[in-house]
Amino acid sequence: MPFFSVIIPLFNKEKFIEATLKSVLNQTFIDFEILIINDGSTDNSATIIEGFDDPRISYFLKENAGVSSARNDGIEKAQSNYISFIDADDYWYPDFLEEMFKIIQNYPQQKVFSAAIEIETSKKVIPASYSIIRTNDCEIVNYFTASTKETVICTSCAVFHKSIFEEIGNFDLTVKSGQDTDMWIRIGINHPVVFSWKILARYIYDKNSLSKNKNYLNKKINFSKFEQQEKTNRRLKKFLDLNRFSLAIKSKLIADDENFNCYYKAIDLKNITFKKRFLLAMPSLILKALIHLKLILANSGVGSSVFK
Repeated sequence: MPFFSVIIPLFNKEKFIEATLKSVLNQTFIDFEILIINDGSTDNSATIIEGFDDPRISYFLKENAGVSSARNDGIEKAQSNYISFIDADDYWYPDFLEEMFKIIQNYPQQKVFSAAIEIETSKKVIPASYSIIRTNDCEIVNYFTASTKETVICTSCAVFHKSIFEEIGNFDLTVKSGQDTDMWIRIGINHPVVFSWKILARYIYDKNSLSKNKNYLNKKINFSKFEQQEKTNRRLKKFLDLNRFSLAIKSKLIADDENFNCYYKAIDLKNITFKKRFLLAMPSLILKALIHLKLILANSGVGSSVFK
């Protein structure tokens, strides 16, 4: 049994998959298996995979059903007790698994482990900004408190004990965008996160990513599934309200009044800043211009996205 099972969901990433796979194979910690789940790619991704000859790689082709289905297939096929995901356009630094192994040994009672990331845009590489104050090189944090800026669980920079998925279930197939956030919420309700401040992975900003497709806005997370928990968990409630703010703004930008009102009415305005309340009340034309400017600045590493 390998110590880690590395799951790579793959769909039309011919421009990225070679670099991603090499970053996994070049790990200093070598006791792992790689499960590549090709979710019905129609480009040359499969041909690129065929060029790799390593016994640790297992390749599976399936009919296209979305990234959640691919990740779930990987979870079911995983042989190890520790599961890690990396999207087919992201990148690990060579010591990612070695550092994760050390952290697991130091915190044997914990089940969720993650590390800091950096973000590559078309302009530059930016270290992610987190909402917690650093007190040590590695520390145990509450997911909701630690993730009001950048999530401390990045899909491509975390490790989970397999029992987590037996406990809370796999990725939700009904969520087409934001399915990772849905999973982290379910995990965060019951488990802390062991977070390393060492940057161990790079998230590649792909403007064609499904999560950025406005056509899937009405298929994002259904926060009503957390209705009872947020009544008694103030950290969860604030985290959900910040996400509702983001979705409300995106709904306003595409003139989706129904979804805007749904998200807006569920927000406790005390949980968001005056600036965010002002943005919610702003006419959409002015909002579009402001957000366009903010996104340009964020893409250049100046400031952050208005959606957070």
